[in-house]
Amino acid sequence: MFEPVKIAPSILSADFMNLGRDIALIEEAGAGYVHVDVMDGHFVPNLTMGVPIVRQLKKATALPLDVHLMIDNPLEQLPWFLDAGADLVTVHAEVLDADGLARAVASIHAAGAKAAVSLKPRTAPGVLAPVVADLDMVLVMSVEPGFSGQSYIEGSEEKVARVAALARSVGASPLIQVDGGIGMATAPLVAASGADVLVCGNAVFAAEDPARALAGIAATAEQARLSSLAARKEA
Repeated sequence: MFEPVKIAPSILSADFMNLGRDIALIEEAGAGYVHVDVMDGHFVPNLTMGVPIVRQLKKATALPLDVHLMIDNPLEQLPWFLDAGADLVTVHAEVLDADGLARAVASIHAAGAKAAVSLKPRTAPGVLAPVVADLDMVLVMSVEPGFSGQSYIEGSEEKVARVAALARSVGASPLIQVDGGIGMATAPLVAASGADVLVCGNAVFAAEDPARALAGIAATAEQARLSSLAARKEA
């Protein structure tokens, strides 16, 4: 946590008729990851992309593939996405018990990838306690998962701070990612609270100048992060 802020543009908001162009654009603009939203139409009321897209993306970019599995059966499908080239895989706490989360994290690590767990807006950070020490990242959803373009849920930055505190309490330091309604106005809020990776969809791909938007969000968030760190040192 508290690494320089990175942007993970969500390709759910990209132009799928020109996906290669959009991937090249965010890579050149300094994105830290390519965020891939996988939805199964069951865990969330939407159906998006799957293994074939991940496999093609692996050939198209040097950026790490950040694959967010919004699906009911991650333990069954994890091998598919790991084999396709996912570099970081996120599963949802809401579909797995403590043993299932531990198995998922172990499977991801055994494949040489990084492991993350996501929390929906109403899910308490405490469910992470059994596995937080083994996580590479925690994803805090600041909207209900399922559709791009939603507005940021006010107060989500407080949950980011709670996740950061939980991790510190056990001597862990996973990255903290935030997804949902992140743009120029909200990025500083979550970065100041401890977020390291910001998922941006429409804020980047729907902007008149996506590269400039990406750089602006990252710079604004990083400034807020540094100001927060300075304030804590002085306190």
